[in-house]
Amino acid sequence: MSEAATLPAHDEQCIETFLDALWMERGLSDLTLAAYRADLAGFARWLAARRSSLLQADRAQVLGYLADRAQAGARPRSTARLLSALRRFYRYQVREGRLQEDPTALVDSPKLGRPLPGALSEAEVEALLAAPDVDTTLGLRDRTMLEVLYAAGLRVSELVGLTLDQLNTRQGVVRTLGKGGKERLVPVGEEALAWLERYLRQARPALLGTRASEAVFVTQRGEAMTRQAFWYRIKHYAQQAGIARPLSPHTLRHSFATHLLNHGADLRVVQLLLGHSDLSTTQIYTHVARQRLRELHSKHHPRG
Repeated sequence: MSEAATLPAHDEQCIETFLDALWMERGLSDLTLAAYRADLAGFARWLAARRSSLLQADRAQVLGYLADRAQAGARPRSTARLLSALRRFYRYQVREGRLQEDPTALVDSPKLGRPLPGALSEAEVEALLAAPDVDTTLGLRDRTMLEVLYAAGLRVSELVGLTLDQLNTRQGVVRTLGKGGKERLVPVGEEALAWLERYLRQARPALLGTRASEAVFVTQRGEAMTRQAFWYRIKHYAQQAGIARPLSPHTLRHSFATHLLNHGADLRVVQLLLGHSDLSTTQIYTHVARQRLRELHSKHHPRG
């Protein structure tokens, strides 16, 4: 597989036109669009080294590129993402009348095992929430962020992106913008709301001083908290709480969904709270919940 070939100008223009249309239709994030750009550019360079181009490619060339990547050690999940990008690209070209046939139409996706999301036990969540020293300004901020993250099932990016006008403390809800700019209202619960009101009353003014900011959660410099900085804080508190299992930025979100289902919440309610557009995305949590129920049954039932 050649990586040295340059990206032809006509292919580059073709990719950018597609990405502009995709952004207009779907409102995808910059990171997602960058991933599409990289995948399409990689295929275009491979084709250029073989004196072909994106709009000239056929099924055999798509399969050849996938085979070359597999031989070079590409993982099935990476290949599936690439194929998804190519499919969207070529369906768009057919729809726009630039192509008559989609060269990816008869190409099978690699089979993927669906990984179960990692979730903390309820005791581990309690230990994590209790880790920050709330007698300090930063500790109070961090405790509040952890409480809101777990209580509302937010993505970390949604949490750090919260602005004051997205809070309604009187009704106890936050209005958040999820993937694709989709808006949803999420209740935060009495406990998290109490911490949020305390943070807004005590810690936030102390962190801001005379500075102004629309961000709910701010740093000592008066700037909005970043994903990377908060993720570092989560790992620090997990270590402090004695949580040895691997964490991801979504761990508390996964725990939120799993604990709701363990306590009898309806799957469609969890779907709405998480902001999933497809119920099948939410259904993966039922496997985690069932697995946990089996463990509890085995541990506590006299004939388990």
